[in-house]
Amino acid sequence: MTGQTNTAASSLLDAMSFIWREAELLDRREYPAWLTLWRTEGIYVIPIDPDTEDFDNSLNYVLDNDEMRRARVARLMSAHSMSATAAARTARTVSRFVVVADTAHAMTVRCVQHLVETKRDVQRTYAAEITYDLARGVEGLLIERKVVRLINSTDALGGVAYLF
Repeated sequence: MTGQTNTAASSLLDAMSFIWREAELLDRREYPAWLTLWRTEGIYVIPIDPDTEDFDNSLNYVLDNDEMRRARVARLMSAHSMSATAAARTARTVSRFVVVADTAHAMTVRCVQHLVETKRDVQRTYAAEITYDLARGVEGLLIERKVVRLINSTDALGGVAYLF
C-alpha cells in the first residue's frame, strides 16, 4: 500500500468509527453525549423531498441548528414529550460507507442506515441514505451537516420523533 492509500483507508476507518459511535449513542439514548459530536454551526436535516438540496426553502421533517438540536434533546429527555413517554427502543445498522470528498480539514461520507424501532408492541423499520459533512479539528471529527434521506420520505410517516 502506498502512503496515500494508507491515509485514505485510515480516514475512512476514522469516519466509520465516528458514525458507528453516533449510532450507539442514539440507540442508548445518550443524547447529551450525542450533542458533543456536533459543531455549534452544524445542521441536522431530514428532508421530505428526496432530491432537494435547498433545505431552507423546502419542507423538512427536521431542520435543526444547534439551538433546535438542544431543544429536541431536552424534549426527548423530559417526561412531557410524546416521543419520550414510553420511549421507543431502537437498533441502528450503518453500512455501505463511501467517501465523497476528503480534504485536510473536512470529509463528506455517504452511508446507509437501517433503523428498527419498537414501541408499544409495534415494530417499524426505516431505511435511509445519510450524508455526513465532517469537520476535522483538534478534538477529532465533528458533524458539520447530517442529511438523512429516508427512502420513504414522501409517504405518510407517523411517530418519527427520535433522532436518526
